[in-house]
Amino acid sequence: MRTYNVGIVGATGAVGQEILKVLAERKFPLKGLRLCATARSAGKEIVFEGEKFTVEETKATSFDGIDIALFAGGTASTEFADPARKSGAVVIDNSSAFRLHPEVPLVVPEVNPDDVRWHKGIIANPNCSTIIMVVPLKPIYDAVGIKRVVVSTYQAVSGAGAAGIEELCAQARAILDGAEYAPAVFAYQIAFNLIPHIDVFLEEDYTKEEWKMVKETRKIFHDEDLRITATTVRVPVFRSHSESINVETEKSISPAEVRKLLSGFPGIEVVDDPAAKRYPMPVEATDRDEILVGRIRQDNTLENGINMFVASDQIRKGAATNAVQIAELITEYGLV
Repeated sequence: MRTYNVGIVGATGAVGQEILKVLAERKFPLKGLRLCATARSAGKEIVFEGEKFTVEETKATSFDGIDIALFAGGTASTEFADPARKSGAVVIDNSSAFRLHPEVPLVVPEVNPDDVRWHKGIIANPNCSTIIMVVPLKPIYDAVGIKRVVVSTYQAVSGAGAAGIEELCAQARAILDGAEYAPAVFAYQIAFNLIPHIDVFLEEDYTKEEWKMVKETRKIFHDEDLRITATTVRVPVFRSHSESINVETEKSISPAEVRKLLSGFPGIEVVDDPAAKRYPMPVEATDRDEILVGRIRQDNTLENGINMFVASDQIRKGAATNAVQIAELITEYGLV
């Protein structure tokens, strides 16, 4: 079996750490490993598979001899993805920098794996909320077609990084103690509250996060006519995003048929037993790769409508695991 030299940019962050965990769990065929981060994190030691690695400052020369460069997200992608590609590495990027670039594949392995075949050195990982939505949509799309999707997300504070988690913890403690804790990470108090605002507002008063779900989904499905509207909401949950998805299909399909389709689809676990109070929840999705799908029921206001609720760990399947799966694909297809 061929082995590969892998570099991780942003190795000390939450996604970088999760990438290391997933590489070990999935037994990725590593030959060598190089861990990079900002100058502030350079010199730190990380133990991987019993071996100590020293984190290096990311530089244009960091990719010499690297076969696959996994970028954990952030501004480093705009500065270093192209030097990595020119060094001969295939870049798998978790940032939003290249997702809508027409010459960069945007890939979810369960949905559009063959798109990796036309990469030109960079492959983009979609937004976490997009990934969580498109996997359960894919079998429905293939079976009966989709006319329209209405999605509302319930996104954990860890989507805003470690600072988001710290703010929720400290704010909740302060409020319970009768004190005040002014918001810094979020626009408003997040403890015991919901904020229907993630990222900046753009055209038509939709946020950037909402437009990501629209535009990225169309690119992944190669369907510019697919109608999608999104409302993205930050909720006081530590980890794992949830989504309420309403689907209007081209042809009729029953909830039972949807359950059957999803039950046999890779990356999905159907959790749908109302009588036993079994449905997807973020606490059950955390630290897992499966996207949990439940509350599958007919939308009785449409001729062909289905409602469902999903939950998934946005740090794993929404970022790290999806990136490693892309790395597995390009090795399987001989594209490295």
